[in-house]
Amino acid sequence: MTFSTLPARIALRYLRAPKSHSAVSAISIISVVGVAVATAAIVCVLSVFNGFRSLLSEKLDILAPDVLVTPAVGKTFADGDSIASLITAVGEVETAMPSVTDNALAIVGTREMPVNLRGIDPALYPKITAIDSIMLGGTQIAALTPGMAIASVGVARQLGIHTTGETMLIFAPRREGRVNLANPISSFITDSVAVADVFQAMQSEYDEKTVVCDISTARGLFQYDTEATSIEVKTAPDADPAEVADRIADKLGPSAVVKDRFRQQEINFRMVSIEKWVTFLLLIFILIIASFNIISTLCMLIIEKQQSMSTLSAIGMSRKRIGKTFWWESVFVSMLGGISGLLLGLLLCLLQQHFGLIKLGGDPDSLVITAYPVKVEWTDLIVASVPVVVIGLLSASIAAAFARSRVSNAK
Repeated sequence: MTFSTLPARIALRYLRAPKSHSAVSAISIISVVGVAVATAAIVCVLSVFNGFRSLLSEKLDILAPDVLVTPAVGKTFADGDSIASLITAVGEVETAMPSVTDNALAIVGTREMPVNLRGIDPALYPKITAIDSIMLGGTQIAALTPGMAIASVGVARQLGIHTTGETMLIFAPRREGRVNLANPISSFITDSVAVADVFQAMQSEYDEKTVVCDISTARGLFQYDTEATSIEVKTAPDADPAEVADRIADKLGPSAVVKDRFRQQEINFRMVSIEKWVTFLLLIFILIIASFNIISTLCMLIIEKQQSMSTLSAIGMSRKRIGKTFWWESVFVSMLGGISGLLLGLLLCLLQQHFGLIKLGGDPDSLVITAYPVKVEWTDLIVASVPVVVIGLLSASIAAAFARSRVSNAK
């Protein structure tokens, strides 16, 4: 044993040895448990937010394209087909489809509601999205022809659509011409479609009021010829959508706004990230409070070991090395609590991930998932360790300074 390792060895002996006062032992255990619980809470909370972020990304895969291109000025591209051709020529683009989206009024029987009407190319839409996988009746979108449409589950519920083939009237306001007050109905363009099927994406953005039809039907209702309100892009399987989006933006210039899948839902992702790190900061404050127990435990231990400290001083150990002994004592307590907390948090996350022990509140039939989603990332384990290390070092410095002040014979 070298003299340089003596403080650490003495500290380890103090940690394992029984205390003369049971209160010191009890407070030591409470200190370790407090740090462990706070650390485990940090791991669990970060993992839950990772789970929600991962769930959000997975759900975006259903109806959101890899890259979405919209006009920078105005509502439409003048020639959507030619823009789609330009985008297809960009490297690592598999498919580019012009689409038309606008508001309309849908009527079935005596029921009516405003809807978000989307006109798509039935041959290309299944390649860009996973729409076929969420059709409740199993209809293939490629079979959608002019005069047919599919409705979201919210539209079907509100309009009372129970069978396929039911006729839906769609009204869209004329973009050109004056309003005829004597005959208001002439201010609308009307068409009828047969509802071929109902889809459910488990996302309110799509499920509440979306109706999808052939793009020729939508263009006729909205008085468009070759215009498109957006271009939906499917990238090659191994391509990075963000890089492809940047190349498309360079190709089209300032006339278009190009967003990859992440930027299409940037607000949602940002909110999840903000909530994650705000909660992380709150838990750090709890960890700081738990560290006060470490400081109080070490102070009581220093007072208890007063006689031993005098003996160490008498045999030649300097005040600095005696302080270093209790510095190591604090580090060992923090390490024990931190490592225990990381292992406990990891265990709880794995149990939740595989068994879904903690359930979400609400009606299970209306929820996308029934249990809190969890995804453990090793970077978060490192992030959870950082405040434990910092707080442990600060506590160690305070303990060492207090121990040095209690040594009566300094060397």
